[in-house]
Amino acid sequence: MGAETVVREVSGPADLSLVDAVHEALDDMWEAVPDVSDEDRMLFALAVSEIATNVVEHATGEQEATVSIRLSVAADELVAVMSDDADPALIRLDRVSMPDADAESGRGLALALAALDELRHEADDGNVWVLRRERRSPGAD
Repeated sequence: MGAETVVREVSGPADLSLVDAVHEALDDMWEAVPDVSDEDRMLFALAVSEIATNVVEHATGEQEATVSIRLSVAADELVAVMSDDADPALIRLDRVSMPDADAESGRGLALALAALDELRHEADDGNVWVLRRERRSPGAD
């Protein structure tokens, strides 16, 4: 891949149809940039899906939240920036750990942290999530 960055954007109300749209945008991005390795695709898509699902499930406020997601692939990294207008989430990423094996939920943030080189959450007037994964190996597997 050259120096060009490929971008896909998705936005809409915080509901599960947005997560489906994110999966479609990722598939479209992989078609546009076929040299992203299978490992990078899988782990980045897992992290994006987990965080997008959490955003949709936990977005609260006086009105239905709106979410905007920008996905990008550059020569050296994969990035997703998700922003919403929901109430600020009280998240401490430094305290996230994998739950017990018998837990039915709570793995999303831990999986995303393991799959990414950077996961950042900023809360002020809504929430912004920044997900970044460095590309490990050029060329499709």
